[in-house]
Amino acid sequence: MRIELVRAWPRRFESRELDLPEGARLRDALAAAGWEQDPETVAYAVYGVRAEPDAALHDGDRVELLRPLLADPKDARRRRAQARGPLKGGSSG
Repeated sequence: MRIELVRAWPRRFESRELDLPEGARLRDALAAAGWEQDPETVAYAVYGVRAEPDAALHDGDRVELLRPLLADPKDARRRRAQARGPLKGGSSG
């Protein structure tokens, strides 16, 4: 079965296509790619859904190696909104 592994950093990413036997687990994909000891990885996801290393994989799965967030998304959104200033126009009620 074909599996894609992806790890990303700001402004760059790395992707590997693997051909694994049926019944392979996420940890098998990591080992096949040589990424099982990536010190920056804090979690894994399959198509954006958190997964554990013992998760079964299926043909066509995309495994993502997740890194720690650099900023809280809510705080970042709040700062962007404050920088834009108050909304203008529109009507209320």
